[in-house]
Amino acid sequence: MAFTGVAEKNIVFTDGDLIKYNLQPSQFLSGFLMELLEREDSARSVVYAFPHLTIQEFVAALAQFLTVDRGDITTLLIEAHGNSGGRFEVFLSFVAGLSSPRTAWILEEFLGKFPHQTICRVIDWVKGEVKRRARNTKSEADKRSFLNTMHYLFESQNPALAQQTLGSVETLSFSGLGLTPIDCAVLSHAIRLCDTIKHLNLGSCRIQCEGLQRLGPVLHKCQDLGLEYVGLTDSGAEDLASALSTKPSLTELYLSGNKLGDSGVKLVSAALRNPDCKIQTLELGSVGLTDSGAEDLASALSTNPSLTELNLTDNSLTDRCVPALRRLILTLPSLMWIMLGRNKFGPTGKKELRSLQEPRPGLTVIV
Repeated sequence: MAFTGVAEKNIVFTDGDLIKYNLQPSQFLSGFLMELLEREDSARSVVYAFPHLTIQEFVAALAQFLTVDRGDITTLLIEAHGNSGGRFEVFLSFVAGLSSPRTAWILEEFLGKFPHQTICRVIDWVKGEVKRRARNTKSEADKRSFLNTMHYLFESQNPALAQQTLGSVETLSFSGLGLTPIDCAVLSHAIRLCDTIKHLNLGSCRIQCEGLQRLGPVLHKCQDLGLEYVGLTDSGAEDLASALSTKPSLTELYLSGNKLGDSGVKLVSAALRNPDCKIQTLELGSVGLTDSGAEDLASALSTNPSLTELNLTDNSLTDRCVPALRRLILTLPSLMWIMLGRNKFGPTGKKELRSLQEPRPGLTVIV
């Protein structure tokens, strides 16, 4: 009855529904259903509803494990996941969670043993869906669908399953997709379990500080971090800096479009001072950087011989920080690109910066 309600978007049930599913009003049933008095014209009748839709969805998922001769549950899962309205997302998360040995062990004390065949089919379905969705993340809809399957992986709490499904994935890209803190927790879980994931692109995901806190403990495992336009402020930068300070092998960091300000950039700069830092590409365009922050950043980066690209476009830099930028450029022979357009340099400052290209044929300075 609960599953039919989920499938048909029905949250209110009648005596006729109870009879149809061989349910009798009892003290046990009252623990799951509330009795509601419904008035229609002059007549009154009692109807039933679960205390919350989430409880209905959990009972619906539980039924798939407890129903005798379940049949082909794989077909049901495929059809439910293919529903474009997202009607079955929570239901499917519960199904995946019930395949967890720990969850089954807790519930089997009260409900009896879960059929091993059903558990295996659910695990196989999760494995197949994650692998299939991971291969196609071009559109926003594709990314959301892949992320949903990662939620199922998270609910299953099965480290071996995560490694089998994501063990060959090197890049996770959800750019442009709004991510909730729970989404970030799911990504953190996947990255923690899978050492192959090296490149993480979360540009324009609007994750903000709480989401970053969920991701912080695993960011040190990635070589390439794309965090442009995610909504970071200086407080979020503190969590990011803490994560980066333990990751000397990070090579690419994209933070453009965040409201870091000088204080946030200073925190990131502190992490970049790590003597083992191997950063090669640093994107800090449109972060609210001023001369003071730029001078601190230049000081931090001057100790990093690996830096090849630096983007400080669209900030509030003036001629005051030109000496610091010149020292940085002259100190780093590996630097090939420095982008400084849409700042507040005067003609003299621009001329001084461009002049550095003459003794360095391979250097490009864009002001």
